[in-house]
Amino acid sequence: MISVPPDATMMPEDAGEAALQQVLLLVGRLNYTWTNTESLLIHVIAGLAGVDKDVAVVIFLTLNTTRARVDMVNRLAKMERCPDDQRQAVLKLTTALMREAALRNRYNHCIYSFDPEDGQIQTIMMRIQDRKHDIQVGKMQPVDDAESRNIEKAIGRLQDLNRDFWALVREYGYPA
Repeated sequence: MISVPPDATMMPEDAGEAALQQVLLLVGRLNYTWTNTESLLIHVIAGLAGVDKDVAVVIFLTLNTTRARVDMVNRLAKMERCPDDQRQAVLKLTTALMREAALRNRYNHCIYSFDPEDGQIQTIMMRIQDRKHDIQVGKMQPVDDAESRNIEKAIGRLQDLNRDFWALVREYGYPA
């Protein structure tokens, strides 16, 4: 994963840099898989709204957050004209997609801290967390081997979700 032990030809700084590059590559794969899967909402919007794919693309791109896009899909699925089996299938997939959003957001809305001495990589959240009596800013979390495995698992779940969305598109005859 991200642990790169230094050897006779690699200085500790080089090992740390290699580890950072591996994390960035992993985050890139997470983003690629996420984007490919989220874009399948275009087909679901087209099918549920009864429009062609070009119109669904305009709707998708006009809604500029994942939350807005998923809300649109969920609301279309909850309309009376949507059969219950179809509604349940769509809501199951959008729920699964949103479960993956937290990890994706963590790695997209942070800065990366790298300690060249020990090679430790951390994320620093770039948002304010409002609590009941205070706020938290700049929460730091390490990106270690366990976290790398967590990202790999999320990528696998998104790949499965991508296949499930395509199956839904085919099953209900949404515009492909």
